[in-house]
Amino acid sequence: MDANERADILDGTTELVGEVMSRNSLAPDDVISVVFTATPDLNAEFPALAARKIGFHDVPLLCASEIAVPGAMPRVVRLLMHVETDKPRSALALRLDIAQ
Repeated sequence: MDANERADILDGTTELVGEVMSRNSLAPDDVISVVFTATPDLNAEFPALAARKIGFHDVPLLCASEIAVPGAMPRVVRLLMHVETDKPRSALALRLDIAQ
């Protein structure tokens, strides 16, 4: 996120959800629930609103705040998505910063 602005949070979260869905060939009907976390410096909007706007109308969504760890990366939204899939866990693209 560039700043603690409503539009930035919604745009960034939309991009994050879209990438996770695309890389894993998922549809909203595959999603059981999503937990979003945001660093304490992002409080201008709920990240879950972005998911609602892109079709997650009947998916349970929850937002929470990350703990304020000194030196942690600022302005970050994360998600934990629970999905129903037949794919093995090893086939899912979870984090690109960790060797898969």
